[in-house]
Amino acid sequence: MPDREIERARTVAKVLDNYLVDPIVGLLLPGVGDLATSVAGLYTVGVAISRKLSAVIIARMLLNLALDALLGAVPLIGDLFDLAHRANTKNVALLEQRAGIGGRATARDWAMVMGAFAVFAAALVGSIYVGYRVVTAVASALPLG
Repeated sequence: MPDREIERARTVAKVLDNYLVDPIVGLLLPGVGDLATSVAGLYTVGVAISRKLSAVIIARMLLNLALDALLGAVPLIGDLFDLAHRANTKNVALLEQRAGIGGRATARDWAMVMGAFAVFAAALVGSIYVGYRVVTAVASALPLG
C-alpha cells in the first residue's frame, strides 16, 4: 500500500521542481515568489517532523529550502540556481531514505549541518568585522573638535 504522505510530498516536489513552478514563480515575483515556494516546500518538512526524523535531518531539509529561497531571490541568476538545486526533490529523497532507517541521521547529515553552521558563523563574524571597519573608517574621517 503506498504511503499517502510521501506520495503527496513527491507530488509537491514534482510540481515545484520538475514542472518548473519554483523558478518561474521566482522569476515573476523575485523574493516573494521564492518565499512562497519555500513555504509550499515545508510540507515535506512537516511530514518528516510528524515521523519523528532526527532534528539533524530536519535541519538539513530546512537548509535546502533556505538556500533555495536565499539564492533564488537573486534575479535571473537565482532562477538558474533554482533550476539546478531542486530543494524539494532533495528533501523528498532525504525523507524516503531516512524514514527507511528509522529517521536516524547519517555522518553526512551531520557534516552538512555542521558545515552550514560553520559558514553561518564565519559570515556572522565577517559581517561584524566589516561593520567595525566601516564605523572606524567613518569615525576617523570625521573632524574632531
